[in-house]
Amino acid sequence: MNKRKWIKLGIKAVILAFVLMNIVAIFHSYKFTHFSNGYVLKTKDPGKLSLGQKVQTLLFGISNPRPVNHVKPATDFETIKLKSNKQIECWSIKADSAKGVVILYHGFSGEKSSLLDKAAIFRSLGYNTLLVDFMGSGGSEGNQTTIGFKEAEQVKTCFDYLTQQGQQKIYLFGTSMGAVAIMKAINDYQIKPEGIIIECPFGSMYQTVCARFRSMSVPTFPMAGLLVFWGGVQNGFWAFGHNPTAYAKNITCPSLLLYGAQDEKVSQEETTAIFTNLNGKKQLKIYPEAGHENYLMKYADEWKKDVSAFLISY
Repeated sequence: MNKRKWIKLGIKAVILAFVLMNIVAIFHSYKFTHFSNGYVLKTKDPGKLSLGQKVQTLLFGISNPRPVNHVKPATDFETIKLKSNKQIECWSIKADSAKGVVILYHGFSGEKSSLLDKAAIFRSLGYNTLLVDFMGSGGSEGNQTTIGFKEAEQVKTCFDYLTQQGQQKIYLFGTSMGAVAIMKAINDYQIKPEGIIIECPFGSMYQTVCARFRSMSVPTFPMAGLLVFWGGVQNGFWAFGHNPTAYAKNITCPSLLLYGAQDEKVSQEETTAIFTNLNGKKQLKIYPEAGHENYLMKYADEWKKDVSAFLISY
């Protein structure tokens, strides 16, 4: 076989590999940003997968069942439906002689019932709470998630609703994707909360996708970039521009940034960059033994103390 034929075969092989990688990325990005209806088992965290399960996940994507609220508040509450870019469902829970209100936003593949433990702490500190299902989760509309991008408008909708109700001293709390949605809402819509409490926001969409590849011991290039690109195309936005590190520059309200030092999905560098860019009064608290998880599992008393001190200060 002459040199020219080898070159042609090489070119064809590269084109075929590129096409196949894009097909895999399209499939992965859709499954990552669209929850499954019906009964499916959620894919475990990458560190808990066997080699065979990792290969299956890499080939066919994650199994991501639609989040469901399995628990309701143990105290009196009101269910509220709000029309945003999607219809969203919220639980309003009142505190006695409230000092203000905290709106709580869950993380990726979560739902508002996962926030009940933290809402209870906020109420014990004297604050009304509004727990929110983002689109695709719990009682809200659809099966789509955009990892905080379109959810930012839902943050604004909830904030505007309480403002129109005459609420004073509105604080925003969000974990992971919820924290990112809060940051984007302030950046895009210039809402003015009294303060924000944000847990483990990622630095950018590309960085968080890369982190998921690294957690499976898989090279990030080129699949992470393809996944981000096609995820944005499928969901109608430029995903490479989804950048909380940049959003932070336009946040001037008091901010409490919380981070777990063992987090495998968000790096210390991302957290430092976000904290550096925040332009208002700000505090950073790092929990040494916590990962990308509910900090109440290991630091319940400390978390309550940190949040209480922040709310008292601002």
